Amino acid sequence: MAYNLTKKQIIKEIVRCGKDSDYFINSFATIAHPIKGNIPFKTYSYQTALLEDFQDYRFNIVLKARQIGISEIVAAYVAWMMLFHKEKNILVLATKLATATNLVKKVKRVMKGLPEWMRLASITIDNRTSFELSNGSQIKASSTSVDAGRSEALSLLVVDEAAHVEGLDELWTALYPTLSTGGRCIALSTPKGVGNWFHKTYADAAQELNDFHANRLSWEVHPDRDQEWFDKETKNMSSRQIAQELECEFNTSGETVIHPDDLKYIESNLEEPKYRTGFDRNLWIWEEYMPEFSYLLTADVARGDGKDSSTFQIYKLETMEQVAEYQGKIKPDLFANILCTTGREYGECMAAVENAGVGHEVLSKLLEAGYQDIYHSIKSTHEYVDQISAETINSAIPGFTTSRSTRPLIVAKLEEYIRNKLLNIKSVRLYNELKTFIWHNGKPQAMRSYHDDLVMACAANCWIKDTALTMNQRDMEYKKAFLDFGGMMRSNITLDSTIPGQVGYDPLKDNENIRRTKAQHEHSWLYKG
Repeated sequence: MAYNLTKKQIIKEIVRCGKDSDYFINSFATIAHPIKGNIPFKTYSYQTALLEDFQDYRFNIVLKARQIGISEIVAAYVAWMMLFHKEKNILVLATKLATATNLVKKVKRVMKGLPEWMRLASITIDNRTSFELSNGSQIKASSTSVDAGRSEALSLLVVDEAAHVEGLDELWTALYPTLSTGGRCIALSTPKGVGNWFHKTYADAAQELNDFHANRLSWEVHPDRDQEWFDKETKNMSSRQIAQELECEFNTSGETVIHPDDLKYIESNLEEPKYRTGFDRNLWIWEEYMPEFSYLLTADVARGDGKDSSTFQIYKLETMEQVAEYQGKIKPDLFANILCTTGREYGECMAAVENAGVGHEVLSKLLEAGYQDIYHSIKSTHEYVDQISAETINSAIPGFTTSRSTRPLIVAKLEEYIRNKLLNIKSVRLYNELKTFIWHNGKPQAMRSYHDDLVMACAANCWIKDTALTMNQRDMEYKKAFLDFGGMMRSNITLDSTIPGQVGYDPLKDNENIRRTKAQHEHSWLYKG
């Protein structure tokens, strides 16, 4: 547009621009092109639609692909707001100060690119991370901290790359009151996995469960991009990068321990439990006990104080199929009762209980109840011994130990089982934990504010099955159960068939034979082949 206008025309343009941000941007704003330099800002249809949303909705959340001009349209909208409205206080928040500052620079560039007569307010204070106009409007960039914007009443909060901002849940709690006088919010980001503030807020907004208006802008909204462009652009990108940078896919964009493709496979095989039972209905059962199969129960114990849950998993060892799962916030003694009862329902299967902290209390309760197949190991070595042998070994301790050194190995075994499709997971509760089980500073752990109790119980199941109960070791370990008191191995087990009451009946000897026969029968799968 030519700018040699009469005073009357100038007033008309200013009035029109003040009423219509889209007209202002398309008529007078410029944008920095990497090759052509400053060029007129001509919005695409999806950018124009965004401007309408910014006007119509107080809170907007934008899930976007990279490099489609969303930061530019937000910057132009902010410039319009500051120029045509007095005393507007705008905060740009990002995980890095440089990211927030970059958006402030874009706003400043729009201001300085306007014709002289359109600059209704001049820049009076100009800093690297902020600037202020003569009409009292101001903008400031800030990196993430609990004090960001806390004491200011904001007209607009812009959260740039919100999915990448750690601890945004707490920051939002602190920042929300600053918007209470009518302030607005625009949160924009590419995705970065699930479970973070951006994912949760967007998901709820998409279902109209909060005050945010959701917008999803994938790569194909840009009119200059087609399948040929996509194929060329993604040639050297991983599936995770494609999901994050271009496709706006939450589930496949995060740094999860389990690969996104494997998470999709798990999701496709989830099943509703056949029964939801127990006093709290948190015991889920998919399949009842079948005597021709062997089972392994692994448990992770919490204090029961409301922070974490006590959990256990039961898998069919021959197929590694999930048959039962419990997750609940209960006291250790009640958890021990559920473990004991459920374990006996599955043929008094081996119970491997994590023995840290209150796990010792649960194990003591199981031993008091006479549970016959509790996982034991040699202290400090993690070498498995069966319960009968453990009675004669001073260094044997009940339970399963997860240490700093073994945790990565246990998690690696879980990942290996899932990657090779050797694990049949049916629980949506476990699946949801796996989605938020991430790499953080090189360590596998639950995302902040999430839990991994079910994950670790499942991982222990894979680890014990594949290490403590491997063919070479289990043959040797279980033969120890049949050593006589002099240390001589019996090649054949001779059962005492004397009927109680007859001459020669010895109840102690009979009980010992029953225990040994029971161990051999219940773990008959160990002797196959």
